[in-house]
Amino acid sequence: MAHANGKVILLGEHTVVYGVPAIAAGIDRGASAVARPAGKASLKLGKERVDPAGGSEIARAYSALSDALSAPPLAVEVELEIPAGSGLGASAAIGVAAARAVIEAGGAGDVLEAATAWERVFHGNPSGIDAAAAAHGGCIYFTRAEGPTPIRLIDPLRLAIAVAGPPASTRQMVESVARMRDRRRELFDKTADGILSLVKNARLCLESGDTTGLGRLMDLNQMLLSGLFLSTEEIENACRIARDAGALGAKLTGAGGGGCVVALVEEDAGPVLEAWKSHGLECFGAEVHAREPAP
Repeated sequence: MAHANGKVILLGEHTVVYGVPAIAAGIDRGASAVARPAGKASLKLGKERVDPAGGSEIARAYSALSDALSAPPLAVEVELEIPAGSGLGASAAIGVAAARAVIEAGGAGDVLEAATAWERVFHGNPSGIDAAAAAHGGCIYFTRAEGPTPIRLIDPLRLAIAVAGPPASTRQMVESVARMRDRRRELFDKTADGILSLVKNARLCLESGDTTGLGRLMDLNQMLLSGLFLSTEEIENACRIARDAGALGAKLTGAGGGGCVVALVEEDAGPVLEAWKSHGLECFGAEVHAREPAP
């Protein structure tokens, strides 16, 4: 059985596309996959059966992954443990888990390259941060130019995660930021510089165990993301509820426009989760382990 992490972006989504570093974390939920030799290639995602030759988006993604690994005919089954399409890297987790399972069953190649080939079908030109977090786990400092650098944590990070409204298309949200950058370049550049400063300081907080400081930086990042029109009323409300319940910081994670909110807590995610549940939000607790597991 092969596994991969889901992910949250603690700071730096969207501007990472333009070379600004971001900090992502692999959470202790994600995807698992198994692959077995078969007379004909097949793919099962949960209860959904996909014909790899069928021409659907998922079929094309699996073909890209399979080609990257020179895979023999395999029956691949994947189970997802996180909400899909909500900013938790579900697609990348599926891609990494499937790639690992294919390699275990006779394929050959690089997990990240295969997962990135899978991701390109869905997202066009992904930054690579989702696949890196899915593969590495732990906490990573990521740039498009240099890829992931592990951040060694003193203690695990404890998080609360809520689905704050229907997800938006990652591709469409990335394109909306690109249009804003074209129209209002000076404003965008100031925002990107601000996020760069937050990310650098957040790395110091993580390395020193300053969760209070990290939470404040997450709140500031949320303000800047709101200025890029990536937040929604539902996201802002979920962030407010989390802070009122004792969260150290809260922000959207991923593309925005809907999807998930991540809140950082000191020890116990229970009060934040209970507050969200009382407002009808789907939510769960998660941890980011102090040391990343082997890829």
